[in-house]
Amino acid sequence: MAEAATERTRPRRRRRGRTPRSLPYVLLAPAGLLMLGFIAYPMFSVLYYSLQDYNVTKPWRNGFAGLENFREILTDDPFFWETLAFSAKWVFVEVSLQLVFGLALALIINQTFVGRAAARALVFSPWAVSGVLTSTIWILLYNPSTGLSRYLADAGIGEYGTSVLADTGTVFWGAVIAELWRGVPFFAILILADLQSVSKDLYEAASVDGASRVRQFFHITLPHLRDAIVLSTLLRAVWEFNNVDLLYTLTNGGPAGQTTTLPLYVAQTGIHGNEFGYAAALTTVAFVILLFCSILYLRLSKFGGDDK
Repeated sequence: MAEAATERTRPRRRRRGRTPRSLPYVLLAPAGLLMLGFIAYPMFSVLYYSLQDYNVTKPWRNGFAGLENFREILTDDPFFWETLAFSAKWVFVEVSLQLVFGLALALIINQTFVGRAAARALVFSPWAVSGVLTSTIWILLYNPSTGLSRYLADAGIGEYGTSVLADTGTVFWGAVIAELWRGVPFFAILILADLQSVSKDLYEAASVDGASRVRQFFHITLPHLRDAIVLSTLLRAVWEFNNVDLLYTLTNGGPAGQTTTLPLYVAQTGIHGNEFGYAAALTTVAFVILLFCSILYLRLSKFGGDDK
């Protein structure tokens, strides 16, 4: 009788100790609500205003515009295509150079040498500097009276009064160098983290087989870093496409609109032109372009695949 009673109570004890299926969803609900509040609401708000004529200085013209803003962007706004082309050029040049220099730095500071910790801190420090502060530093460096150009002119290189940021022939590369100083550490950090997970046994076996440093790099290091490179280039491409703070502070899109990216054009249209509906439509188009390019890039790069 006692054994039968014990057997009957065992299933009941299991049921009492079982975690409710709804508990994970309950625990995730606060984070989900925050994501809806901080991500979903702004996205739908921008989509709503992209279908409106909304100008705070001309409220009598406000109202539903349908797809008129998008039609104007794609057919009647040549500056949109110019800023889009410059954005593509800016992203390609910046991400390519940041990847090359970041990979080189990561390989260097992955080696064992005296003062490696200090060297790593020095390499990573520009990443902690804000875009506005970075712009201020480089504005001072590019100042024709007190910056580098003056000292170069003293050494017989160039002329006095040369302004890198005011010349249409040099402003692009001046902005590129300033952004490189801030962006290279990002690649160095991610690639270094992945480099430290590469087994040293692979390099020892390759050395025994007679493989040179170059062959080891291309056949061991690069395949292992593939996913880290794909992820870092994608993230950095999105950030560089949306770059506003540095270019706005450094050049404000000038001279003559030579450094105006699409997001900077959006900011100028909304803040200075008060055309918030049109700016929202530009933002929506930029979002669609980024989403399409990101998906295509991940598909072509086979991110997350096993063939390393």
